Amino acid sequence: MRIAALDDEPRQLELIRHAMAVIGHECHGFEDGRSLQRALYQQSFDMLILDWRLPNVEGSDVVRWIREKLGSRLPILFVARRRKEEDMVEALTIGADDFMAKPIRVAELQARVKALLRRTYPALFETELVCGPYRFFPLTRTLQIHGQATRLKHREYTLALFLFRNIGRLLSREHLLEAVWGADAEVTSRSLDTHMSRLRSKLDLRPANGLVLSAVYGLGYRLEFIDQNGIESPYPTADVSE
Repeated sequence: MRIAALDDEPRQLELIRHAMAVIGHECHGFEDGRSLQRALYQQSFDMLILDWRLPNVEGSDVVRWIREKLGSRLPILFVARRRKEEDMVEALTIGADDFMAKPIRVAELQARVKALLRRTYPALFETELVCGPYRFFPLTRTLQIHGQATRLKHREYTLALFLFRNIGRLLSREHLLEAVWGADAEVTSRSLDTHMSRLRSKLDLRPANGLVLSAVYGLGYRLEFIDQNGIESPYPTADVSE
């Protein structure tokens, strides 16, 4: 998963990055709220870890801005030196999903992150994902469309599953490249565009099947529900089975 961490102390950021890397997540660090806000306009993340006290903006103000601009789905974990009950209540009231006190205990941080991600993205932890005529079986890396097996190459399957697990979300190019090729891979945006074009064709992503894959200029891609008249539908939750 792709996580953004905000803390004005470089050592704390490095601690968070390392803790996230150990449990398999890519963590991008920011030392001031303005930088994070600029990044959130251009990139997508799966979760945020925010410090409360910052030199140029309060962490609480960042949370309010995120909830106003980006909605409620993005999970937020507050990390602060404050320990009073009223501080925790305030953090949760303004829109944070969880709160933990400094000094950071790595095992606790990892456990809280795992719990938040599991609660926010349940499809990531299921053995079957069903969305309209599409049925994914992640453990065997197989896919059925209208009951018929559909063969995809390894990266095509990884990309398709990632899109279906994030229906309705605008995913930045950086996010997609990291999720499919890895953070250190030297892959061009053109390669991503080529894979997206193939998926549109192989998965028959069109209104008749209830889904379309759209490119958002300068940002990334969004897989979204749509009816046969080309009208965007509310985003129903994909069915998942254990």
